[in-house]
Amino acid sequence: MATSRQHAGPPAPERQVPEPSLAERARTLIHLGRIGSLATHSRKQPGFPFGSVMPYGLDDHGRPIFLISTMAMHTQNLQADPHASLLVTQKDTEGEPLGAARVTLLGNVLPVPKPELAEARKLYLERRANSKYWVDFEDFSFCRMDVVDVYYVGGFGVMGWVSASDYDRSQPDPLADSMAEIIQHMNADHKDALVMLARTFAHIDSTEATMTAVDRLGFHVRLKTAAGMRGARIAFLREVSNPGETRKVLVEMVQLARSQAK
Repeated sequence: MATSRQHAGPPAPERQVPEPSLAERARTLIHLGRIGSLATHSRKQPGFPFGSVMPYGLDDHGRPIFLISTMAMHTQNLQADPHASLLVTQKDTEGEPLGAARVTLLGNVLPVPKPELAEARKLYLERRANSKYWVDFEDFSFCRMDVVDVYYVGGFGVMGWVSASDYDRSQPDPLADSMAEIIQHMNADHKDALVMLARTFAHIDSTEATMTAVDRLGFHVRLKTAAGMRGARIAFLREVSNPGETRKVLVEMVQLARSQAK
C-alpha cells in the first residue's frame, strides 16, 4: 500500500507522486459501485459468456452479495457452473470512457451459508433498500462471490492484476464517500486555484484545470495546455482521512502556490 509523505514545498518534477495501491483503488471502486455486469457461463450455449445487469451488496472483505431469483437465467447458469466475473465501472465520467476506472472480480458465486444469511441480508439491504419489497419472496435467495482474482484498470496506462489476498486486506479510501462532493466543489468554485496548483506542484502551465479524482494521498487533474489536453497527479502535503482535513491541506497548498508565484 502506498505510504504518506510530507513535503516542505512543491515536489521536484522527477519525484514519483505517491498513490494508493491498485488493491486499495479496486476496493474503493467496488465500494462506490452499486451495480455491475455479471458474466456467467451460458447453460443454453456452452462456451459462451452470458452478461447480466447485477445490483450487489458488499461484505467487510469486499465480496459482492447478490439477491437472485431462481427464474433468472444467470441463476440457472450459476447453478450449473459457479465461475463468474463482475465488472464495475466508474460512474459519471466525462470524455473518453476508456480513460475511466474499472475493476473486474473473478470468483465463484455460491449460496450464502445459512449461519451468515442474516448478516448478508442486512448488508445487502443497507445498499439496496428498495429490495425490501421482494427480499423475502420464496424464489429469491442470497449468493456471494468468493473472489479468486482481481483486475483493475485506472485509465490509460494504469492497470494490473491484484491478488485476492491483497484485495481482501485492503480498505476503501477514506474519502470514497465524499470524493464526488469534493470534486464538484473544487471544479465549481476553485478552477483558478486548480490551475495554480498544477503550475506549482505538477510544473505544468494550463489555461484550464479540472479535478477528476481525489484520494487520501492526492488528486488527479485534467489540464488544457497549449500542446493539448494532459493529465497530472498532485500529491497532498500530507495524508488526509476526511473532508475537513482535505479542505485544510488544499488551502495550505494554494497559499504556498501563491507565495511561490510572488
